[in-house]
Amino acid sequence: MTWNRPERDERTLGDWKIERRDDELADLQWRGHQVLRSIRAVVRDGDWNTLPLTVGEITGDDSRLEIAVRTTEPAFEGVLRATADAAELVVALDLRATRDVDTNRTGLVVLHPPQVAGAALQVGHSDGTTEQTAFPGRISAHQPVFDITTLGWTHDGAGIDLAFDGDVFEMEDQRNWTDASFKTYNRPLSLPFPYRVSAGEHVVQTLRIQAQETTDVEIRIASDIIHLTPAGPFPSVGVAAASAPDPAPTVDPVGTTLLVELDLASRDWRAAIARAATSGLPLDVRFVLDPAAPEKISDAVAVLAGIDLARATAFHQVSDARHVSDGEAIDLLRAALAAHGRTPAVIGGSRSHFTELNRELHRLPHDLDGIAVTVTPLFHSVDTEQIVESVEMQRLVAEETVARAAGRPVHIGPVSLRPRFNDVAASPQPLSPYDDLRDGYGPQFTGTDDDRQQAPELAAWTIASAAALAVPGVASLVWFEEWGPRGIRSRDGEDLPVASALRALAVLAARDGATSLTGPSPDGLLWAIGSRTAATDDILVANIADEPRSLHVSTDRGEAAVALAPSTFTRISLPRTEDPHA
Repeated sequence: MTWNRPERDERTLGDWKIERRDDELADLQWRGHQVLRSIRAVVRDGDWNTLPLTVGEITGDDSRLEIAVRTTEPAFEGVLRATADAAELVVALDLRATRDVDTNRTGLVVLHPPQVAGAALQVGHSDGTTEQTAFPGRISAHQPVFDITTLGWTHDGAGIDLAFDGDVFEMEDQRNWTDASFKTYNRPLSLPFPYRVSAGEHVVQTLRIQAQETTDVEIRIASDIIHLTPAGPFPSVGVAAASAPDPAPTVDPVGTTLLVELDLASRDWRAAIARAATSGLPLDVRFVLDPAAPEKISDAVAVLAGIDLARATAFHQVSDARHVSDGEAIDLLRAALAAHGRTPAVIGGSRSHFTELNRELHRLPHDLDGIAVTVTPLFHSVDTEQIVESVEMQRLVAEETVARAAGRPVHIGPVSLRPRFNDVAASPQPLSPYDDLRDGYGPQFTGTDDDRQQAPELAAWTIASAAALAVPGVASLVWFEEWGPRGIRSRDGEDLPVASALRALAVLAARDGATSLTGPSPDGLLWAIGSRTAATDDILVANIADEPRSLHVSTDRGEAAVALAPSTFTRISLPRTEDPHA
């Protein structure tokens, strides 16, 4: 099993350099200055699922690149073309519908690098007016810019101007979903969707990019040093309950709690409780309310009699507060717990993405015992680069969640590669027709599997994810499932490579009186997380780059040089040394 990174096809078009990754034009540079993170064509269906594009013939010369593309499900075919002329690059898309298509979005998408956060931004609107604003510094809950025909900003020593043609564009802050980008996309969300593109109709859009050097040259300082500092108690570490079909293998528990999400509109939630209880661990229970019978939560709490509950929360799956723990959901939960004499910590937040927590924070009760949020890197794109780049954004999400929690403990997870359900689906999510788990439950029906769950590289990625997420204020971290296609073990209960990472993190968390050691990554690719006791600093170090890396890891107790192969992790120890002057 490989990490499936696409081959990098670097192209030089005049003064421009482009890295082609399948159908994507990535890492656009002009004379060495970073201009854009990416340009690509996207096709979204009526449930916001992306129809993948396959690449056909590729042609070009020293000033032109042309890529034939078509959707894997017959819907569109056409060409993506880039043409360079000195300081200008023109990217044009021409897609022809091969049948009638109902789509939520079809056209060009531009990704701006996250490093432009806070930069001044000039926006041209469709009525001919201009606006002076800025790329958001903090993660913006809603679109920061609407009605875009032109954009202008300065970054990396270059002034950049973009002009859009073929539709009206707007921008969203994709850091909400741990994407390393701001996205400018076509067709305003205020317009009705899905909309019809008739057979034979063309979608034609053009992006014109102009660049010029400025006197404001940014100096990049490379570093291979990670300095870790004490940051409070080490977070608890765990996994989510397996949602795969029976038979369930016998496995040893990992971590100190087991997170289980129960859709109370299903027939199988009782069986899901019974399976989770076999772990012997206290449960972190996330109830998804049945819209037709929200009072059913009292029956579910009754079934949990005799099972240790560490935490509990409840979410709506429809209404304005869907996937969020609003006051109504928490009141129902608290009433059910009180009726059955249960007193776990009552937390609340979002079961989908940080996006919903960011947008709906006002709906959460102020007296919660903690705040919950989840992370899913492969929401907008399924590229491995997206997985890798998300880690640095995970740290930003963790820091901003802690800030919004205002002193309450933060619980992050379950972290999963692909979404566990489609939170923007227009159609109802599927449910098992059975009372038992012969077909599995929850994400087994509503989520998407990913072969990279079995990849050796996922172990290093998980250590990096932990290092990014374990900021002060984060009390618990949960990744993946116990076993199955979204698990740390196979269906037969055999360890997958990622299991070694979860076990290593669980060891750090289990050390008596352990203090967390945390620090920023120098480049988003090298990460370290540690656990301090009176005797030693035990540290896990990960390299998620696709090349060997060397670095120095230090604490106030000392430092160590570490060399790591691509996508690997290791453990080091820094023993406490006596101060001769003490």
